[in-house]
Amino acid sequence: MVKKLLLAFGVMALLFPTLAFAADEATVPQLQSAIDAVWVMLAAILVIFMQAGFALLEAGSTRMKNAGHVAGKTILTFGLCAIAFWAVGFGFAFGDGNAFFGTTGFFVTGLEDQAAASFGSLSFSDVPIGIKFLFQLAFAGVSLAIAWGGFAERAKLPVYFIFGILFTVVIYPIVAHWVWGGGWLSKLGMQDFAGSTVVHLQGATAALVATILLKPRIGKYNKDKTPNLIPGHNQVLSVLGVIILWIGWFGFNPGSTLSAMNDGFFGYIALTTNMAAAAGGVAALIISWMYFGKADIPSMLNGVLAALVAITAACAFVDTWAAIVIGAVAGIVTFFTAQWFERAGIDDPIYAFSVHGIAGIWGTLSTGLFATPELSAKVGVGGAGLFYGGGLHQLGIQALGVFGALAFVLVLSFIILGILKATVGLRVTEEEEIIGLDLSEHGSYGYPEQMKKAAQNGVSV
Repeated sequence: MVKKLLLAFGVMALLFPTLAFAADEATVPQLQSAIDAVWVMLAAILVIFMQAGFALLEAGSTRMKNAGHVAGKTILTFGLCAIAFWAVGFGFAFGDGNAFFGTTGFFVTGLEDQAAASFGSLSFSDVPIGIKFLFQLAFAGVSLAIAWGGFAERAKLPVYFIFGILFTVVIYPIVAHWVWGGGWLSKLGMQDFAGSTVVHLQGATAALVATILLKPRIGKYNKDKTPNLIPGHNQVLSVLGVIILWIGWFGFNPGSTLSAMNDGFFGYIALTTNMAAAAGGVAALIISWMYFGKADIPSMLNGVLAALVAITAACAFVDTWAAIVIGAVAGIVTFFTAQWFERAGIDDPIYAFSVHGIAGIWGTLSTGLFATPELSAKVGVGGAGLFYGGGLHQLGIQALGVFGALAFVLVLSFIILGILKATVGLRVTEEEEIIGLDLSEHGSYGYPEQMKKAAQNGVSV
């Protein structure tokens, strides 16, 4: 009897590690899925928090009499974007369909049966569809926030309602489908890891169209067409906004892996993102110092943002040294294009097209120059760039993607805003613009005490 018990214990002792190992083997995929889901949810929160960065940056970069309006419309338009993207935009962007737009997955349920039937382009990740939706919604919200830069300080509030919904439904998701949803640019192998074209160029192009159709702010240009400086009312708010955006970008770019378990690759993407931003800020400050004779803080802030925009496409495809080059070039090019647009009579209050458009174009093209064969193979998109033996093939695909997206958004934005201008109108009255949109559109100032004192003293703010 004793011998039998000892034998039984011995067998159990031998089997237990095996059984425990088998249980661990079965648990690993579940654990990986759970960690990926938490990571993507965190990344979505970081990207949504970028709305706070935009609110502070834009409010600080505009005049005091418009600060409450500029900050408050951030909440309004993200709410509109969330509803429109849930109902239609997400399906157009990521639903199964044709080479140009998705035709399934509208009115997102958050249930996996809808995901299995409708979202084949997102099937590479086991993250629940509800979290994937929130992550992609955050990107759509950022693109729309960029577009509003061209409307600042002179657009009617109803325009934000109408154009915000239409941008989220018929503009942004179409290009997103082309590149990320299995569309024609995706099939060609376009490299835009986190959206230099999909997010930033789209928003910037809409901003440019708005800037042209709305025309300059009162007092921006003299009779001889020379520009006047209209400084923002609070550089501290602008700096804080850029810091928040910089931090939010660690959700934007690394989060686009949709996985935390892929050899820690999201950490490498965070590294290239950060180095580009640092180089862009430093380069822009130095070039402004040389150009103006003074180190210009707004130029430095724009340099950081331009570098972040540029590295957004390239962050997963390029070496760290190339990320620094991409960021520095973006900061310098954005500085000079901002000066050129202003002299050309284009009053872009937040420099949306220079920061997000020009830098978005450069960033998208840069992968066609600097993408390494090893990283391209790791991501599984496209091939090596020109400087790594890939010839002009990848660069040509990148250029085609830029041209296609730019032309599409340009045409549709002109059509939509042109119709709005001919019907409800785009711009507030001259009197409303002079007193400020805080009071004319909302009935109260963001800075009531300061504005009251300024009015009593006859000071323009």
